Amino acid sequence: MGAEQPETIAAIVAAHRAGTLTPVQTVARTYQRIRDHNDPAIFISLRDERDAIAEAEKLAAKDAAGLPLYGVPVAVKDNIDALGFPTTAACPAFSTTPTHDSTAVARLRAAGAIIIGKTNLDQFATGLVGVRSPYGVPKNSIREDLIPGGSSSGSAVAVGAGLVPLSLGTDTAGSGRVPAMLNNIVGLKPSLGMVSNAGLVPACRTLDCISVFALTVDDAALALSVMAGPDPADPFSRDRPLGAIRPLPSDLRLGVPRNGQLIFFGDKKAETAYADALKRWTALGATLVEFDLEPFYETARLLYEGPWVAERYLVIKDLLASAPDSIHPVTREITAAGARLTAADTFSALYRLQGLRKIAERTFANIDALVLPTAPTAYTTAQVLANPIELNSRLGTYTNFVNLLDLCGLALPASMRSDGIPFGITLLAPAGHDALLASIGRVFHADTRLSLGATGAAQALLAALPASSGDEIPIAVVGAHLSGMVLNGELKALNGRLIEATRTAPDYKLYALKTTPPKPGMLRVEAGKGAAIELELWSLSSSAFGKFVNAIPSPMAIGTVRLADGRSAKGFLVEPEVLGEARDITAYGGWRKFMAEATKT
Repeated sequence: MGAEQPETIAAIVAAHRAGTLTPVQTVARTYQRIRDHNDPAIFISLRDERDAIAEAEKLAAKDAAGLPLYGVPVAVKDNIDALGFPTTAACPAFSTTPTHDSTAVARLRAAGAIIIGKTNLDQFATGLVGVRSPYGVPKNSIREDLIPGGSSSGSAVAVGAGLVPLSLGTDTAGSGRVPAMLNNIVGLKPSLGMVSNAGLVPACRTLDCISVFALTVDDAALALSVMAGPDPADPFSRDRPLGAIRPLPSDLRLGVPRNGQLIFFGDKKAETAYADALKRWTALGATLVEFDLEPFYETARLLYEGPWVAERYLVIKDLLASAPDSIHPVTREITAAGARLTAADTFSALYRLQGLRKIAERTFANIDALVLPTAPTAYTTAQVLANPIELNSRLGTYTNFVNLLDLCGLALPASMRSDGIPFGITLLAPAGHDALLASIGRVFHADTRLSLGATGAAQALLAALPASSGDEIPIAVVGAHLSGMVLNGELKALNGRLIEATRTAPDYKLYALKTTPPKPGMLRVEAGKGAAIELELWSLSSSAFGKFVNAIPSPMAIGTVRLADGRSAKGFLVEPEVLGEARDITAYGGWRKFMAEATKT
């Protein structure tokens, strides 16, 4: 839908600042898309379009350069206060009218965002399925028979369907990650306390966090940077600086479960999709390290079998007593169990959790992040309605333990299965490593080349990162120095760091040279007479760059390479006089694909 229009936050803000699109036009387009999409179960309350446009008009008087979300439409899960909207938590009997914005929403507005509505959710944020709401079941943006995922169902669908480029969810047990997978979008679950929970209807106060849905990792990280920061209004707030996004580390170590520990509930397509995702990580240069997943499973069982259910009970105990029928029957069944837990139960579980946290700390001693399936499988709405508690529980297999262990998480689209069901992975790391997850996750997502949500829009090339030091020089490599290829170790030995995978402008030809080891030669030709060739940008210190270039043998040379997005970088070219005996492999689009074909013959 509307692939010709800017879809991402980055593209929308750039168009607003350039004057090629106005915030008023963007807001009007958002409302038109909502009308065209015609799913009344996505929003519980929608702002009057005229009010939103009036706010967009007022932005013209502000400094666009100082507003990172200048004119960006945002949807907010309806358990987070936003002035001008009731907060229902998907329970009409619970509805309240806030007198001010939640801290997270206030910070988004201050950054230039325009709140356009409150989205549907599993009632009281209890569920991972998105079907437990009196306001209906939002249709999954990818395949209508699938559950949308919960509890942040409306927020995820709004982004997946391209109605808004950014929405807020919440994540206690996976509600910011499972619906992200099911709608082919990015779900960012920050470290606990990084984003203030002031103005959030709690599910489990000690575990809750406000999460972000976006079409790209860079968009999600930008939104997090706007909201992050301590808040005296939230006693659970922590001063956890976000940090900068960096190039992909050259020595990245990712944890994968031991053989036989993964659970897919018989879903062979999901199992294959996960294996394919691991192959992609290996191709990107990551080292996979096995770890013991069982302590994490044990932690996950604590969430609903332990005393944390009592936190959910505390939120609605008065309503349970006065109007139990106003609560969704599945939500009522789950939360009522919290009344039976004792103080002894609580302390016993806390003691065990502390032991499990120590095990998790040791797991991360030699691993940068874990890479797990976001969910083991996917279900249709009909399946979940027929078996609501068991199937919901299955969806939390890889999510329920995360906040109990104080981890941050980033859910990423990984592939589209042959049956049209999206598959995703989640990166997990200790609290405070949010920027690391974004740094590595953005490269993985870009490498998948999946379209954005259900919009059909292609991913733009990754934005170049500012160099971490003025001493660093980017270099474009197209052949044996690519990640995982035979000479890549030469870059790593010089502490080279992968910045991004991208392509040249369509002005180059690629040849297979008769060298040992095999190498390609890339030649600049007349504009439009060649093709876009896949390459990687690596970063070297100036001294390392000098050593590297000095060691390059003829007929290779270093020249200026034009990139597909108009940038240029120093990179490998070839001396044309040696091409008489070389094979033209331009049609392959890159050395990696050519080598893959060559090894088959």
